[in-house]
Amino acid sequence: MAIVEVKVPQLSESVAEATLLQWKKKAGEAVAADEILIEIETDKVVLECPAPAGGVLVEIVQGDGATVAADQVIAKIDTAAVAGAAAPVAAAAPAAAAPAQAAAAPAAAVSTSKAGVAMPAAAKLMADAGMAPGSVAGTGKDGRVTKGDVLAAASAPKAVAAPVAIPTGAPTKVLPQVPTVAPDLGDRPEERVPMTRLRARVAERLLQSQATNAILTTFNEVNMAPVMEMRKKFQEKFEKEHGVKLGFMSFFVKAAVHALKKYPVLNASVDGNDIVYHGYFDIGIAVGSPRGLVVPILRNADQMSFADIEKKIAEFGQKARDGKIGLDDLTGGTFSISNGGTFGSMLSTPIINPPQSAILGVHATKDRAVVENGQIVIRPMNYLAMSYDHRIIDGREAVLGLVAMKEALEDPARLLFDI
Repeated sequence: MAIVEVKVPQLSESVAEATLLQWKKKAGEAVAADEILIEIETDKVVLECPAPAGGVLVEIVQGDGATVAADQVIAKIDTAAVAGAAAPVAAAAPAAAAPAQAAAAPAAAVSTSKAGVAMPAAAKLMADAGMAPGSVAGTGKDGRVTKGDVLAAASAPKAVAAPVAIPTGAPTKVLPQVPTVAPDLGDRPEERVPMTRLRARVAERLLQSQATNAILTTFNEVNMAPVMEMRKKFQEKFEKEHGVKLGFMSFFVKAAVHALKKYPVLNASVDGNDIVYHGYFDIGIAVGSPRGLVVPILRNADQMSFADIEKKIAEFGQKARDGKIGLDDLTGGTFSISNGGTFGSMLSTPIINPPQSAILGVHATKDRAVVENGQIVIRPMNYLAMSYDHRIIDGREAVLGLVAMKEALEDPARLLFDI
């Protein structure tokens, strides 16, 4: 027997622990070298954990939903074994684990056997509702217990647990617990689901931003007709030449860089009592993903062509959908752009992404009545909003910076000549 340990990969310096999502293999199954065994969620990204060697997965040390740290052993592979030749080792954490540890970690109640296994969210619901492991019949794949199974069991009369016996001499006062699983409310059901690490981290950073920055927002409107005409004129040739569509975001990125060069404080950040002026332009692009908002970085955006920007944004979008965004993609950034217009937003006040000091909010372009030379005309208008940290950015720089972006978009030739 040649045992190889499967360990949690290295995490970011700022990440202390992570959560195992769902094993893609069961104990006793054959695995190939570099085959992805499980995804590991941190508060920033989702990492893939590959098999370090081929063989048979003989033991799963940490089950679905377990909290783990870097370099922690989560499974074992026998490189000399043959799948099905021997009974697999039990695929759960050792049963001899200390009771206190089991009580502290709801994931300890998760079993990895084929029948009766509770999915991470279901196990959490069961633990908080005081349901014993194995007390709920599973209807999921291979008999796994889903959140729906737990909710159904909790609402059924038979799911009511008997009163807990209190030892003689023990305090009779029992503190009430907030139920995780809601009672049967007829046509008004409720469901409580714990935040993912990524969602919790996003919430933490947004609160941090509002608590530590003096956020103010300035607005302007831009006539998108010149950009739309240029895009329409060159779209076909652009796509044929570069293999990617010419979108609006590349224009917004170029316009933002144009303004940041004119007003460097918009590209700066606060470090204690110091203002750090960045001599480079790393633009964060807010991207929605199934697991939450992420902001990958276009590095040295001032040196990127329109095609480079469009290709990179398309790559980030695909990575976000596949859960492949890496730590390197998210690290850094001196200014951000959030495009709520993709979802139809007309106006918003974006929140600064710390430690940056400003963010541009882009919205939906709609035909609106505007006045030009004393005449009411119809133009495709877009409302721009820029939130900034008033501690270091005065209203003058913020307003003029947004005006510079407006002028660049209404006369795209400015971007070619940097004027």
